[in-house]
Amino acid sequence: MSEKNHTASVKTADANLQSLPTHIAVIMDGNGRWAKHHGLPRIAGHRRGLESVRTMVKACADYEIPYLTLFAFSSENWKRPPAEVGLLMDLFANALEQKARRLHENNVCLRIVGDTTRFSSKIRMLIQRAETLTRENNGLRLTIAANYGGRWDVTQACKQIIQEVAAGRMAAEDADENSIARRLATAYLPEPDLFIRTGGEQRVSNFLLWQLAYTELYFTDTLWPAFDRTEFEQALASFSERERRFGKTGDQIVKQHRIRNA
Repeated sequence: MSEKNHTASVKTADANLQSLPTHIAVIMDGNGRWAKHHGLPRIAGHRRGLESVRTMVKACADYEIPYLTLFAFSSENWKRPPAEVGLLMDLFANALEQKARRLHENNVCLRIVGDTTRFSSKIRMLIQRAETLTRENNGLRLTIAANYGGRWDVTQACKQIIQEVAAGRMAAEDADENSIARRLATAYLPEPDLFIRTGGEQRVSNFLLWQLAYTELYFTDTLWPAFDRTEFEQALASFSERERRFGKTGDQIVKQHRIRNA
């Protein structure tokens, strides 16, 4: 399957789409505001957000979109009130413990990326168990970014290069963009084709800074717990209408399409 957008037959009657992203990255924003609007504690919004995760995973599987990356907890989220952080960690642990088996049964391969050293030993154990359980699955590749930051990712990749140069395993002049890309936490993934952020904010918030260089951006005011199948299909429809140039001219893209379809 191509690492760019691919053509696939859609299994639903709700949309008639041909150009689909191969990799979707999502910032799931708005859980706390959703809870506030419903007169509930913030943690209730995060719990409800897990239902939207399940909807998203199923929709990607239905559309045969092979890669989905979700920003669950940023390196900046530790600044939130300690009580909320503790509840988020409990929710993360429970999700790993309770949902891994279901993901496995649905042929989903789960990976967690980020600096996991700050998590408790229990969470690290649950991460390892879930990844091991689903490692051989060849369906949807679901990546959860937890204690992740785009600047951290690039920094740790550069540190690896510095260490290899110092050890004589690599020449400094051989360091280039590919050298960094191969050492990113998401090196096993193609770069995202479509980035979705819910909740009304229009920024990438230190998420996949390197990887989003040519990604199509989609912002919606819908809060994450309310992001349903219809909202997802609207994002796909927006993506399918865009011309992806990757630095080329529109005429060049048209010519490529003609040659490909000849």
